[in-house]
Amino acid sequence: MKQYIIRRLLQMIPTMIGISIIVFAITALIPGDYITAQQNPNMTAEKAQQLREIYGLDKGVVDRYFTWVGHMITGNMGDSLQHKRPVTDVIGDYVWNSFIIAFFSLMFSWIIAILTGVLSAKFQYSFFDKIVTLFVFLCMSLPSFFLGLVLIKFLAVDLKLFPVGGMTTAGQPGSTWDYILDVANHMFMPVLVLTMLSTGSLTRYFRTSMLEVIRQDYIRTARAKGLKERTVIFKHALRNAMLPAITLMGLELPGLFGGAIILEKIFVWPGVGQVYLESITMRDYPFMLGFTIFLAVLTLLGTLLSDVLYGVADPRIRLK
Repeated sequence: MKQYIIRRLLQMIPTMIGISIIVFAITALIPGDYITAQQNPNMTAEKAQQLREIYGLDKGVVDRYFTWVGHMITGNMGDSLQHKRPVTDVIGDYVWNSFIIAFFSLMFSWIIAILTGVLSAKFQYSFFDKIVTLFVFLCMSLPSFFLGLVLIKFLAVDLKLFPVGGMTTAGQPGSTWDYILDVANHMFMPVLVLTMLSTGSLTRYFRTSMLEVIRQDYIRTARAKGLKERTVIFKHALRNAMLPAITLMGLELPGLFGGAIILEKIFVWPGVGQVYLESITMRDYPFMLGFTIFLAVLTLLGTLLSDVLYGVADPRIRLK
């Protein structure tokens, strides 16, 4: 196992080199730069050229790439042009805000998807299965911005149960517990939307996987031995049905830190997804590149985690 992990980590090096080249090349193809994105009518051509020299935007693409890679190797992602701070500090300030809503939505969506998927497969073609199928297609077909606006209209504006947006109530003093409750109150609607969107596809996935497993011979044998149906479903069938879901679990890692760009914009949630969108608009190249590489590393680590968990969950799989 240790040799496999070391070998996979070494294989990530050329992969990251290729990703860095592609990401930097795409960024370089974007028209304009940070100076032109400010759209300052009072800025002269001489001043603009001077600023480009200060930010290093006047150099060639190849020179800028190797300079950027050299800094990245040492762990220096550079300074955000928009925030005038190190990229690592900006990511650290906002990424955990996105992590909060992503973590809770992931936890709720997996719990709901596993239970509904198992019961839907167990009672295939029943009324419950039809209701679940309708709910799945409904969640998969509605866009996130539509669900978000509907919740804001009814729960926040009409019923006034939750705040319209933001992460905390401005100027509200209180203890740590009051702060936690305030954040939980603000994050309810974003988490609800993300949970609905994720639950739809996950439920369909678990239902299909369970339908394949419960038709296997070893499930019939377990039932013939007189085991309780609950033991057959949740101990034998569900364990094997969860194996394909390991791939999904590994790919969820970058999603936890990537932020929900559209929802963060709608609910005015100070997450890293909204900051990333603003960096694209303002041509904040250091932050764009640094955060993209950060997500690429998480994606590769998530893939490695999935492969390792395959070997742990299924003894028949040997990692060599």
